[in-house]
Amino acid sequence: MFSAGVLGDPSLTLEPLRVSHAAEMSPVLADPILYEFTGGEPPSLETLRQRYVRQSRGMSPDGTEAWLNWIIRVVDTRTAVGFVQASIRVETVPVTASLAWLIDPTHQGRGYARRASSLVIDALRAQGVTEFRASIADGHVASERVATRLGMRRTEERDDDEAVWRL
Repeated sequence: MFSAGVLGDPSLTLEPLRVSHAAEMSPVLADPILYEFTGGEPPSLETLRQRYVRQSRGMSPDGTEAWLNWIIRVVDTRTAVGFVQASIRVETVPVTASLAWLIDPTHQGRGYARRASSLVIDALRAQGVTEFRASIADGHVASERVATRLGMRRTEERDDDEAVWRL
């Protein structure tokens, strides 16, 4: 099965998600601008805790998807700046991971999402994942740039109302 161990490079550490991260992540996810393209609103601390309880189990309730989630932390300051996640359909061939990333607006533009996602891609390739995808809302230029820098290409596929990008 797939695992979400600690990942890192000289400037970032990716910590596997724990429920205890909720208090630290609540302010990171508090800016309403983060929900401009995805909808919704900043979660309350209790809502975030409940979400992290579900996500940290590592598997969808029906057992068909592995859920891997990491908190992105800057090495020098130990500051949490966002997250990256991968959902992997466990019985599909080729093995494909759906990626998502989010960075606090005050820390955007520094390459954190790209570097964190690259670390996840490398780790998942070592575990047998061969294809990667991301669903990105039309006009979400920052996420499109991250996807492009990861080597992903936009396809004609749609996932709900978002464009599917593939690597």
